[in-house]
Amino acid sequence: LFYSFFKTLIGQQVTVELKNDLAITGILTSVDQFLNIKLDEIRAVDDAKYPHMMAVKNCFIRGSVVRYVQLPASAVDTALLQDAARREAQQPTTGGAH
Repeated sequence: LFYSFFKTLIGQQVTVELKNDLAITGILTSVDQFLNIKLDEIRAVDDAKYPHMMAVKNCFIRGSVVRYVQLPASAVDTALLQDAARREAQQPTTGGAH
């Protein structure tokens, strides 16, 4: 569900906060099923704390180091997302517990 949702945000500006507290804003250019993220036109949210990031223009972020992804409110269709979540919840699970 998240992978499909993030694919709809390609081309949008997002802010990704990493588990090491670095927050990066950029244009989402790709995402995969592991929620690895590629961003272009990036900048650190706190330039003073991470001045070395000013020279970096794009980056690849491994999904396992992401804490949060902040999305533009205009890019989120809550009705569509709720509907998709309901449909996923109604699907039978495979290989359940004994």
